[in-house]
Amino acid sequence: MKKILSGNEAIARGAWEAGVLFASSYPGTPSSEILENVATYKEIKAEWATNEKDALMAAAGAALTGARAMASMKHVGVNVAADPFMTLAYTGVNGGLVLVTADDPELHSSQNEQDNRHYAKFAKVPMLEPSDSQEAKDFVKKAFEISEQFDTPVMLRTVTRISHSKTPVELEERKVPDRPVELKKEEAKYVMLPVYGRQRHKAIEERFLKLKEFAETFEENRLEMNDTSVGIITGGISYQYAKEVFPNASFLKLGMTWPLPGKMIGEFISKVDKVYVIEELDPFWEDNIKAMGYKIDAGKDKVPICGELSPTILAETFEPAYKVPGAVYSNPIPPRPPNMCPGCPHRAVFHVLKKNKLFVHGDIGCYTLGALPPLKSLDSCICMGASIGVTEGATQVLGEEALGKMVCVIGDSTFLHSGITPLLNMAFNKSNATVIILDNWITAMTGAQEHPGTGYTVRGEEAFCVDYAELAKVLGVKPENIRRVDPYNIEELDKVVKEEVNKNETSVIITKDAPCVLLRRAIASFNKPLVVDQDACTGCRQCVEIGCPAISWDVSKAGEYTTAEGKTKKRKGTAVIDATLCTGCGLCYQVCKFGTIKGESDEVPFGLKLNRYRPTDAAAAKS
Repeated sequence: MKKILSGNEAIARGAWEAGVLFASSYPGTPSSEILENVATYKEIKAEWATNEKDALMAAAGAALTGARAMASMKHVGVNVAADPFMTLAYTGVNGGLVLVTADDPELHSSQNEQDNRHYAKFAKVPMLEPSDSQEAKDFVKKAFEISEQFDTPVMLRTVTRISHSKTPVELEERKVPDRPVELKKEEAKYVMLPVYGRQRHKAIEERFLKLKEFAETFEENRLEMNDTSVGIITGGISYQYAKEVFPNASFLKLGMTWPLPGKMIGEFISKVDKVYVIEELDPFWEDNIKAMGYKIDAGKDKVPICGELSPTILAETFEPAYKVPGAVYSNPIPPRPPNMCPGCPHRAVFHVLKKNKLFVHGDIGCYTLGALPPLKSLDSCICMGASIGVTEGATQVLGEEALGKMVCVIGDSTFLHSGITPLLNMAFNKSNATVIILDNWITAMTGAQEHPGTGYTVRGEEAFCVDYAELAKVLGVKPENIRRVDPYNIEELDKVVKEEVNKNETSVIITKDAPCVLLRRAIASFNKPLVVDQDACTGCRQCVEIGCPAISWDVSKAGEYTTAEGKTKKRKGTAVIDATLCTGCGLCYQVCKFGTIKGESDEVPFGLKLNRYRPTDAAAAKS
């Protein structure tokens, strides 16, 4: 039976067919849907981990028992998981262990576009790269076979286009390896003391030589001989782009992209007149092929090293000889800047931080959008958890000079991912910094995945829920310096922020009662849309400056207007609120100094009407 699947759906299906018993992940675009789909297969124990390191360590523990296990994450997540990963290359596996890395060329939703093929070379482990959804499914199964055959973790690398594009996939039945799942003592293999580690390093080198031989006959490294005037070495999604632009060329399609099949590459090069290496991002294949002593005729001197490739880019690069007839080479779609949703609980926070002219260290999440105009109130963003860490370092240097000038913001999921230890460090070292935990009840930016602060598991089962205030106390923050505040109430928020940033101690502000506006299970209803009194609007643009997508600017109302006092004044236009987008959160109502934004009644509520569903909220209500 065939089914149309995305690459992420196909990877999940491949894990099921391969007999995987355990899968763990931390959500991150473009990998998030892998575990979401794995969780639909009841035979696999699936879980959201607190971070990528935890996901890989849990998968490694499952593999140690003899079970097949998989960890999936986006490319930067591998940085977090690198510590156990590098040593797992030493220990090897018992059951198969596959690490899926979903890279993000063009930075569609990432802070960098690193090329994770380097990790396979660094760790001396094999890497497979599918070029469509069928291969994504099949390569998962092959990865487990290679993992067990060579006693090694195996990396499966996808990119955004593979992760999210859909192609037909032939479905097969599940097959679980016939071996016991049990604990076996092998301290010389799994206990990485120096005395054992030295021997395992030798085992890695011996294994790598066998893997190089295996790559020569691996069926997914294949020659496609056609017109021999041009031969193209490529793989993954780049293969699809190159096939479209060079339909008649000869190809060496790499399915195992590390280690490279050196003899096969030499054979291919000997059969063609010119050699092109076409790959996204770094010259990974190109540099290694040159290191083998082979000459190539076109590589990164022609193909861009930055950003995502496409047939259009390749056709323009090799124009005019390979220009595709009838192809469109311009991009007629206007760019749309990213923005927080109407009613987003983060918007008022950044409005207040901008108003107070604070230097704001940010983190990874929706709130990173606070760096963009018109809010423009985020000054640094490096990686998960960095907001707290860099703020701590800055305050140690600045001392009391930092008071009233600096703050950091971090989301609830990101705080649990990698913000706990830097907050502990901050309190322990007596930093005079303020941390704002933007608790929107979910891992929002990657698609509303659960975490230990949501009260639910990946399968929707009820779970305990972290209390951030209690956790902050345990980490050493004084109770009087821990504040819970309604982020929709600008006056209260402004007062609390001013008080805490001027304290010469570590303090934590936690936003309360403010779930992501897309988290429908938490929101009973939105308030009625607000309206702008067009006759009274002064055109001051203060409401426009909060950046809400529901508010637009109407220049047709420019010109003279009469105030309530009968005075004639000029304005450049008026604000307009789109009733289909407005959630009635009340932020623009509070910002307007002239009372021209109105609701159904004179009293406009702040925030949204909620369904209380989290254990911490219930406990807080009782107290």
